[in-house]
Formats: sequence, C-alpha cells, structure tokens
Amino acid sequence: MAGQLEGGGDHRIIEARCGGGGSATVVGIGHGCLVVLWDWRGHNTAMTDRIPLLLLPGLLNDAELWRAQLADLADIADCSVGDQTRGETLQAVAEDVLAQAPPRFALAGFSLGGFVAHQILRTAPERVMQLALIDTSIHADSPERAEQRRSQRASVRLPGKFHGFGDALMRSYIDASRLDDYVLVQRVRDMTARLGAEVFLRQSALERRDGHDVLAGYRDPLLIVCGANDRITPLAVSEEMHALVPHSQLVVMPDCGHLAPMEKPEEVSAAMRGWLLAA
Repeated sequence: MAGQLEGGGDHRIIEARCGGGGSATVVGIGHGCLVVLWDWRGHNTAMTDRIPLLLLPGLLNDAELWRAQLADLADIADCSVGDQTRGETLQAVAEDVLAQAPPRFALAGFSLGGFVAHQILRTAPERVMQLALIDTSIHADSPERAEQRRSQRASVRLPGKFHGFGDALMRSYIDASRLDDYVLVQRVRDMTARLGAEVFLRQSALERRDGHDVLAGYRDPLLIVCGANDRITPLAVSEEMHALVPHSQLVVMPDCGHLAPMEKPEEVSAAMRGWLLAA
C-alpha cells in the first residue's frame, strides 16, 4: 500500500509516604503532571528538586513512546521530550534539541534517539549529567541496513496518505507475543502515521554515526536497556556497549521487542527510576 511502511490521556494518582508521617501525592494528567508535596506538618511545598530528564524518541516516535515514563517518573523527574523532526543532519537535530533543553539534564535516548544522544555528548558533554541508552546501537549502518533504509524511503510516495508502520515492519518492532495486542499495535500505528511521510524521509536519511568514541571514555552513570527479542538493535549490541563501559548497568526485558518503553512500560520506568536516584 502506497505510503505504508513495511519490512490518549493517562490519569494517575500515586501516594507515597514520607518520613515523619507526611505524604506526597502526584497527579499526572495526560503528558503533563501536577505535583503537590506535603511535608510532615501537612503543608504543601513546591517540588523544586526534581531531576531534569530529557527523553529522545526514535524513528517516527513522539511523546507517546514515553507516555508511561512521563507519568511514572513525574515525582522525581522534570521530563521533556526532544523534538527530532526538523534537522537534515544528526548535528542539526542535536543542536535543535539542545536549544530547547535545560542547562543540564539526565539524557535518555531510544533507538534513533540514542544516536542523537551520542551527538549531544560530542557537542555539549558538560550539559549531560547521566545517560540511558534504550534499544539502540553504537554501530553505523551496515551497507545492507543502509540499502534497506533506501528501499523503505523509495516506497513512500509524496504527496499521498501515509499509514505509518505496516504489518511487516510491526513484526520487526514489537515482540511476537504482542502482535495480537490491539491497543499496543494501534498506539504504534497511530503514532507513526501521525508523524507523517516527510518526517520519516528526513529521519530515515540521517547518518547513524559509530558511537564507540563516545562510550569508550564515558564515566558518568549509564543505564542500558534492551528487549531480549529486539530485532532492530539486537541484545548483542547492548551487551557490547555494556562491556565497553564496565560501570554501566544492563537491564534486559524478557518477552520484549524493540519498543521496550511501550511494550514493558512499568519495567522500563522502574529501571530508569533506579538509574535517576542512584546518580
């Protein structure tokens, strides 16, 4: 089908007990949140010590990819999602993201966002407090992968209706055990269709640079997360990154494909919470 690639608001109330008998209540609404902190005397105080967290999505992803993490981490992190839809080069994308980012931040990159994270570390390492790499790679595209990208771009016709990820590509992105999960599949399909053909063509054409130079000297806290059955950036690549940075933490999500933040939202949020609080 031409324009099809082949090959909602969340309300949460969380109560946490504080030392001295007080409590903290976090109310998340949609992609934002209202945070009220009550101290032990029962007075509400502004919550000013949350960690700035910059979340970078992947190819044809937006804030929907991080929906669970935006809600689950709102009590400890001031989250923002980088816009990677405009730049024509990896450096241009990194500069665009940096222009909208806080002065210093924890950085989490998923898939394509991992390559953008590498470029941010090349460009402004002093602004990155700690790093999480989720279902991504440090390898430049192989000739075979580059040819696959060119073939996918050639299948997209402009103008025309763009349908996002088709069935074949969906089988590569999510675990086989979740292909019958209508809600998950529809969320992915809607997200990729919403970003559109022009964004796909632009992001697909971005050069994926080798990232060994970035990680080889990385000394700050590093979390690596990968789905055990990731077919886009296989587990062996995450294991290679972990070996390159011995102090890093590798978390493997069982029964999970490439889209770990959506396939295993609670587990990814828990791993990121530990990473944020351990720094």
